[in-house]
Amino acid sequence: MGITTSIDFPHDYLPLPLQDGFGFKPVSPMLRTQLTSGRARQRRLYTSTPTQASVSWFFSEGESQLFEAWYRETISDGAAWFNMKIRAPTGIYDRVCRFTDIYEGPTLTGGKYWQYSATLELWERPLVMPGYAGAAPGFVAQQDIFDLAMNREWPKA
Repeated sequence: MGITTSIDFPHDYLPLPLQDGFGFKPVSPMLRTQLTSGRARQRRLYTSTPTQASVSWFFSEGESQLFEAWYRETISDGAAWFNMKIRAPTGIYDRVCRFTDIYEGPTLTGGKYWQYSATLELWERPLVMPGYAGAAPGFVAQQDIFDLAMNREWPKA
């Protein structure tokens, strides 16, 4: 079961978050119980688990003002869930996320831009649609080849 929100990050005015050098940290969906024999039992507890993503932005002065006002007013100082485009191995898509705490910054960089960084909690791990790994593993693993073939070789209508 997913969550939805009508609050959107203001992508028309602010850039996508940068993730260079940053990554995703999924919460484990497993429960592991150590047995007295030395072995362990483990099982999946959840199919939907959150993922934390470390992100940063470089904003102009006007963008910085908008970001901080949006953070305070629109998402209640980071407490509310919102939709944001995030880049993942599955592509750039809207993800439902929220801040885990207040952002760090602004820090002046290069004398012109203000840097902010934060940790976002994504409602779900960014994965391919269920069923593809078992039904079409070649399509998933070699999708770049399929994309090239479709765009180069497919006849124009």
